[in-house]
Amino acid sequence: MKNILEELKWRGLIKDFSNEDEVRELLDSKQTIYCGFDPSASSMHIGNFVMISMLMRLQQAGHKIVAVVGGATGMIGDPSGKSKERNLQTKEALKENTDKIRKQLERFIDLSDPEKGLIVNNYDWIGNMNVLDFLRDYGKHFPVNYMLSKDIVASRLQSGVSFTEFSYMILQSIDFLHLYQKEGVTIQIGGGDQWGNLTAGLELIRKVEGIDSKAGCFTVPLLLDENGKKFGKSEDGALYLDAKLVSPYKIYQYFINVSDDDAARYLKVFSFKSVEEINAIIDEHYKTLGARIAQKALAYEIICLVHGKEKAEECRKMSEALFSGSVSDLSKENIEELFGDLRVELPSGLLFEDLLIQAHAASSKREAREFINGNSVAINGVKCTDIAKVFNKNDALFGRYIVLKRGKKNYYLIDLK
Repeated sequence: MKNILEELKWRGLIKDFSNEDEVRELLDSKQTIYCGFDPSASSMHIGNFVMISMLMRLQQAGHKIVAVVGGATGMIGDPSGKSKERNLQTKEALKENTDKIRKQLERFIDLSDPEKGLIVNNYDWIGNMNVLDFLRDYGKHFPVNYMLSKDIVASRLQSGVSFTEFSYMILQSIDFLHLYQKEGVTIQIGGGDQWGNLTAGLELIRKVEGIDSKAGCFTVPLLLDENGKKFGKSEDGALYLDAKLVSPYKIYQYFINVSDDDAARYLKVFSFKSVEEINAIIDEHYKTLGARIAQKALAYEIICLVHGKEKAEECRKMSEALFSGSVSDLSKENIEELFGDLRVELPSGLLFEDLLIQAHAASSKREAREFINGNSVAINGVKCTDIAKVFNKNDALFGRYIVLKRGKKNYYLIDLK
């Protein structure tokens, strides 16, 4: 058994403790630790992966892990981090999301032995509870002034919070108590915005099971980029773990383009390399700024973890091809993903200079000839200066695509018809 608390603190993965000494003592021996996941969407995103990776670290350190998919709490909606009431999902949509989130979790948590890990749905113990049992058995333990003092509720008082979302804290507390009683869970972890819910659950355990109950909780800070924006969001929205929603290459590019300081910080958060290995990468990175050593290591490892080594190699190959212009070894799908937004349909049989003009790589015949004669145009990764060249499907990759590069960074995808 390895107590990894100091390593978690070094990685920046600890924000608040219920009691640090008690949590440290618990982690000296095998514990059962749980974290909840909200099925508000059909896929988790890269921000959620911070918590998934925490469970993976704790499991690798020898602890039993329980991942809870909120099939019941998801019907209510957590008020934390929200400025207004969440739109409630239908039971059918929520069940579909719950099943998909469970399947994603199965990829990361070792379920080979029930003593190593479990995935459960809180609908199984909350879904059929009647309102009188809820009020008598649990509601009586939650003074309203205590609930109002929690940031998770207080932040919503001005804009308004319904009784439905106000009750969310009680439901999550029931989870902690149920898992403490039925699965021997002693520690709950969650994001920094979950502190009120976690401590409320801890209080419920002590009220029901006794003040000396051995249990604790700690939170993981919400990751922000250097501009204070929520981590894991691209210009197009959340970076989902489902490859059908967001391609692995898009996630890879997100991390390739983070700042130097963010890359060093995110390596500590996401990488499963040792402290010594990470420090060596960061040291080398700052010695050779511009080589993006930390970004490349970070992006590659995250894709390995989320989508596998084969996809990580493919993403690295695509990124290198974009930098170097060597595109001839890329697959048809790779080309479409890299350059699809630049695609323009053109007829076969165009003269070189006309190809540049119609692809909007040159504004006139004179300019097109200057680019060609100046050796600044590459066709499918190969420089071309044959001004009399006529292009047809024999010149196209996969009988269809011509990747035209002008200068160092200007790309055009010509789809020959």
